[in-house]
Amino acid sequence: MIIHLDMDAFFAAVEQMDRPELRGRPVIIGGGPRGVVSTASYEARVFGVHSAMPIATARRLCPEGIFVRGRRGRYAELSRAIMTALNDFSPLVEPASIDEAYLDATGLTRLFGPLEALIARIKSRVAEVTGGLTCSVGAAPVKFLAKICSDVNKPDGVFILRPEEVDAFLLSLEVGRLPGVGRRMAGSLRDLGIVTVAQLRRYSPEFLEGRYGKWGRALHERAHGIDARPVTPDRPVKSESAECTFERDTRDQDFLVRMLLAHAERVGASLRRHGFSGRTITLKVKFADFRQITRSRTLPEATNATETIFETGRGLLCELRLAQPVRLIGLGVSGFEENPVQFLLPGLAGGATARDGPDPQQEARRRRLDQALDSLRERFGTEAVQRGRLFRQKGADGADEGDPAKKR
Repeated sequence: MIIHLDMDAFFAAVEQMDRPELRGRPVIIGGGPRGVVSTASYEARVFGVHSAMPIATARRLCPEGIFVRGRRGRYAELSRAIMTALNDFSPLVEPASIDEAYLDATGLTRLFGPLEALIARIKSRVAEVTGGLTCSVGAAPVKFLAKICSDVNKPDGVFILRPEEVDAFLLSLEVGRLPGVGRRMAGSLRDLGIVTVAQLRRYSPEFLEGRYGKWGRALHERAHGIDARPVTPDRPVKSESAECTFERDTRDQDFLVRMLLAHAERVGASLRRHGFSGRTITLKVKFADFRQITRSRTLPEATNATETIFETGRGLLCELRLAQPVRLIGLGVSGFEENPVQFLLPGLAGGATARDGPDPQQEARRRRLDQALDSLRERFGTEAVQRGRLFRQKGADGADEGDPAKKR
């Protein structure tokens, strides 16, 4: 049996826990009128608010909603506590996102008693390490069914699907409940007269593969309860990125550069915290007409230095012609090497060309500065110290300059 644990309205629940005045009120996590809802409390969901919904729509549906920008660091802190607690029960724990995880329960009943008792202990332990947050748990013979089951009795619920119950459960299930079947796929299946899994089973894997490619065969397997994926702990992280949508579209180059530095700070700190460095720096830009482009540059040596990430991203931005105002900008690092060792090669002491990458001595100085800043922030909080270039410049009248989202 595989267990899927899903925290209940995680981000919103954390805010309600930390701020008692928000308890019982419709809390919506998401920043700015141009953004989207990250999480909505169950009080807000009554009004039809859900994740990935535009903030403007959420405000219209729930005018009494309390909108909170969210605190990623706080959520990550509690997520680490949850994953650590799950590892006390099984060595096979696979984090699926910041607020959900799979756990292989094979053989655990010998240690913890019946499955119901094991799940009760897991839920109790999660509540203990988070300060009282609730989670919903599903258990089933395979991963995708466990994920579906965790949603059956939300919030704070449990649903166990025994092997002998799988077939009956699947036959009555709507195809839209299968992981990977989004709105477009569900519409395509509906055109074939397929609304339930029972109807999906009428079609051969060859037919589905011919219509939908490899996903068609996987869809046929899901319809028959087949999912060979094991619970895989410590899945390798492939990239780290940060991005933001502006409250107003902008061509302000200084503002865009400052936002890149803020993104580089966040990405670099995360990479260093997890012991990773990457060679490929990627800039992401979305324009006012929602057209999106990415530009990447691969360095000769892996880095997690904030300044190196920033300078590479700034170089990519300077090469772009901003034909339209910018709606969103992001910066990411990929091509990871774990705990890489960089050597100072003879002949490079005087500096390296842009094509060769940053000067190794300069890179070493940047790493020392980053270590000092990381240490201060760990002791005194993430806002304890910031690079001066991140502060907004003040105009003659004292008003903020360089931030198009705040200009009148």
